[in-house]
Amino acid sequence: MRINRARRHFLGLSVATSARLVAIGSLAATLLPSAAQALGTKWWKKGGGGGGEGGGLCFLAGTSIKTVTGAIRVENLRIGDLVETVDGEAKPVKWIGYHSFRRTGRHWSKNAMPIRIARHALDEKSPHQDLYVSRGHALYIDGVLIQAADLVNGTSITQAVPDGVETLDYFHIAFEAHEGIFAEGVAAESLLLKDGNHEIFANFADYARLYPDDPQPAMIPFAPTVSYGGREHLKALIRLAVPRFAPTCKPARRLYERIADRAESSAAM
Repeated sequence: MRINRARRHFLGLSVATSARLVAIGSLAATLLPSAAQALGTKWWKKGGGGGGEGGGLCFLAGTSIKTVTGAIRVENLRIGDLVETVDGEAKPVKWIGYHSFRRTGRHWSKNAMPIRIARHALDEKSPHQDLYVSRGHALYIDGVLIQAADLVNGTSITQAVPDGVETLDYFHIAFEAHEGIFAEGVAAESLLLKDGNHEIFANFADYARLYPDDPQPAMIPFAPTVSYGGREHLKALIRLAVPRFAPTCKPARRLYERIADRAESSAAM
């Protein structure tokens, strides 16, 4: 019986992962060079996607960021503004990248749609209100970074577009180093600059204009990254037969299960 359950689990996850890969492929197919160039970006060279390993997009317009002068919507931040970080220091904004997707445009797809983290989904205080980030944007929880898509549970964390929104306007914040900042009270990563990944944003030319002599050294992530989805999820199944490898996916699994349990408890009340 144990073998049968494990086999069913493996097959179920294989189907889910295949669906995810198909979705990613569909997005890639829509990002044709001519259309990407029309948007004024270099998506066709660098690839799209969300944060985590240095990707783009990230905070949806309207997201409140904690600064030394109070909460400021991400679209209203300016270079030089002092933003509070998880290490307790305020850091000046170096650059802000942005990108937009219109509902009527060819780039509006599942992978461009944000992840909605409902108010108080993570704990009694956070987020302060619904938080919308791109799929690959990483949150900083329990000392590790985990992508928003890996926390989707179908209740308190889902993929959804805010009511009435016809354009997805994403903004990402860069500092001199990779930082953890507070968005709607939730610790989340800043832009992990490396390999010219600022070029996936519509205003990438502004970076070169502002920092013509910037060598863009690869930033070091401020915290380890864990995963509980896609390829890593399948690897975790394989590791079930090799106990010494199991700890590598435990933090992500614990985070997912804790947040999912919180959602179920809240729904039952």
